[in-house]
This record gives sequence, C-alpha cells and structure tokens, in this order.
Amino acid sequence: MVEPTPRIALIHALEESVYPARNAFAHMWPEAFCFDLLDTSLAIDLADLGHLDQPMMQRFQTLADYATATTGKAGQTQAILFTCSAFGPAIDAVKEKLPIPVLRPNEAAFEDALAIGSNIGLLVTFGPSSAALEEELHAMAKQRGKDIRVTTIVADSALAALKAGDGDRHDQLAVEASRALEHLDVLVLGQFSLARAADPIRGVISAPVLTTPGSAVAALKARLAPPSF
Repeated sequence: MVEPTPRIALIHALEESVYPARNAFAHMWPEAFCFDLLDTSLAIDLADLGHLDQPMMQRFQTLADYATATTGKAGQTQAILFTCSAFGPAIDAVKEKLPIPVLRPNEAAFEDALAIGSNIGLLVTFGPSSAALEEELHAMAKQRGKDIRVTTIVADSALAALKAGDGDRHDQLAVEASRALEHLDVLVLGQFSLARAADPIRGVISAPVLTTPGSAVAALKARLAPPSF
C-alpha cells in the first residue's frame, strides 16, 4: 500500500468550503493527506466589523503556526491552502513568515485566468470578498504588466440558501447571476463553495469556467507531487 504524501493543511472560515476542497483533492490528487482547521467566526467577525483588524490578522497567523507545526500521517505539514477568499492581506502576512508554501484560495485560479485572457468575470456569493478579490486580481495583473477588465457579480442569497441546506437553490441563483456576465474570456467562481455550481454555469456561459479548488489543487500538485516515471 502506498502511503499518502504530502501532508497539507486546509484552513477554512466557512464550513461550506470544506467539502469542495476535499472533493477536489479526492478527484485530482487522492495521494495527498489533507486535514482541516475551521474557524467559522472569522467570516462572521469580518462581516460584522467590515474590515480586517490586527487581532484578526493574528488569528490567521495562529492557525497557520499550528498547522505548520503538526506532524503525523504523511510527516510534517508541507503546505497550507486557505479556502477563505475575503482574507487576502492576512494570508499574505502568513506567507511572509512561514517557510512552507502557503496558497491564497483564489491565487491559482487567478493565475489560470490571467493566462487565458484579459476580460475576466468574477462570480461571488460572499459579498465582503468582492472588493478584496478584485484588488488581488488587478495586483497580480499589474505584476505581469497586463491590462485587464474585471466584471464582478454577487449571487445574492445563494450562500444563505446553501447554509440553509438548499444546495439546488444555491446553484440556481449562481446560474441566474452568471447570465449577466457576457463577452468574457474566462469566468472565475470566487468562492470554494461555488464549485458545486460549475457544471450548470458552464451550461449558460460560453467562456471557460474556473473553480478555485480545482485550480488550487492543480497548482499544489504541480509544486509538491513527486515526479512520476
């Protein structure tokens, strides 16, 4: 029996992000051993406060330090994937302090989108994340000397439907919102929890549709997986 490797920490602020991340690993990289850290108060506190403050930034560092220090099945943690898209500055601060790869939730999907085209759509269900994600995408484009146009749509009430256990309603609202996005080169589904709606959205959008967990797992696998011969 082949032992799982490497050990990867998944850090979540929404419980709805756990399954999409796990599902992406199961389908794309089942050899990796993943474990989850979940603090649902992070998203609640951010929405209540309206911005990231220093105590919240420290909470991210505390979670990351704990994840990095764990050793067990598949050895010591070799990478961290954050799945909470509204906390980019806190995750970047973690990146600067840790010696292992740390991936923002949308980082790999944005890399993929920038490689595809310049007219990028962004669909989100957690409203407080939209401004931070647009800023992150524009910053990544600027680093590459690329001019882009970003069109963001919030699928109102979709996340609330998912939290209430109505996944079909969530997907329906996501599809309806995506219909407003026209003439795109690529569409990024900005929350991990939106991955479940990718196929029905592809049915109404002609442009490529990227999911954040799919791109993230592919990026980590390319970086960490042992070469196959």
